[in-house]
Amino acid sequence: MTQIKPSNPDLAPLFEGTSFGAIEAKNRIVMAPLTRARSERLANTQTGLHALYYAQRAGAGLIVSEATQISKQGQGYAWTPGIFTDEQVESWKPVTDAVHNAGGRIVCQLWHVGAVSHPVFQPDEGAPVSSSAWTPEGKAFVGDRHPDGPEVPFTQARAITTDEIKQVLEDYHNAARCAARAGFDGVELHAANGYLIDQFMRTGVNRREDEYGGSLDNRLRLLGEAIEAITAELPADRVGVRLTPIGGAGGSADEYPEETYPAAAKLLAGRGLAYLHTVRATDHGGADGEKSEGDKIIHAMREAFDGKFIANGNFTPEKASQWIAEGHADAVAFGRLFIANPDLPARIAADGPYNDPDPKTFYGGGMEGYTDYPSLEKVDDPLPC
Repeated sequence: MTQIKPSNPDLAPLFEGTSFGAIEAKNRIVMAPLTRARSERLANTQTGLHALYYAQRAGAGLIVSEATQISKQGQGYAWTPGIFTDEQVESWKPVTDAVHNAGGRIVCQLWHVGAVSHPVFQPDEGAPVSSSAWTPEGKAFVGDRHPDGPEVPFTQARAITTDEIKQVLEDYHNAARCAARAGFDGVELHAANGYLIDQFMRTGVNRREDEYGGSLDNRLRLLGEAIEAITAELPADRVGVRLTPIGGAGGSADEYPEETYPAAAKLLAGRGLAYLHTVRATDHGGADGEKSEGDKIIHAMREAFDGKFIANGNFTPEKASQWIAEGHADAVAFGRLFIANPDLPARIAADGPYNDPDPKTFYGGGMEGYTDYPSLEKVDDPLPC
């Protein structure tokens, strides 16, 4: 793979080639998973617009797709894609082809939101499921699926049964199979941000008294079983995991994150996984996020896991390069910078300038704020919309 030489030598660590398991990467600049809410309304399929969006960003060493639900039950937001039907598989194929034709690599982030949903998304229009009965804080983004939308209060989720957990595990297995059929280079298990698997891990939500609740080992059980379900279909070196020891969607929290998340990282070690992807807790009042105790947890997770480690969380290119050089991470994922700068690696190499993202266009809509951010150099669109 052709390597880019940055104008600022301090940024050179970001441009070293690496691999995430079986996935070769031309640099260590990862595109973070970014929900953009532009999928087809009911089928939850992708379009040519998505193929263009991802292909524009194929300069990343690795693209992690937007969160993609593994089942109808797993959906919690309007206009988000799925990866569990034949139609959805076919809709993703032009996206993965476009990324590969542009020289990129892309994995599919497998998502079940658990309680952070609403009956309008559920297959029986009943209550969403979680580790225990729980009502998330805030509102559900239902878009045009509810007459009082686009946002309505969350309803109480019910505790999922052990028999239903078996079905969720089969859904992860099926989603991994579908992702391979769609042409993805691998998958990332979304076990973060207060969604279903995290709802089992966090003491603030999980009040079960069976084998999935109580002790830390029990609260981590679903995480391990989900990995087993996925790696029964895909080689472990094409499977990554995302964990976040920070506050989650709906206000979920864990009482002892300094114990829970390093233990989760240790549980994932020894399996030959492609990578562990985690988000540092940042203090928005600080210049670089170092005020928080969260970095101590991230460093402990790094020590506990035996594979490639991707960090995310308000990094500047300079801070990202420093973390790689100092061994705190093997790569760094960028979110908002990738939204506004489709050619982000080239811009980092040139030491800027950078486009500013427009938050008004983050969720929903069409090409505005999605595929129309300018690149440093005009290139031909890989696919028509």
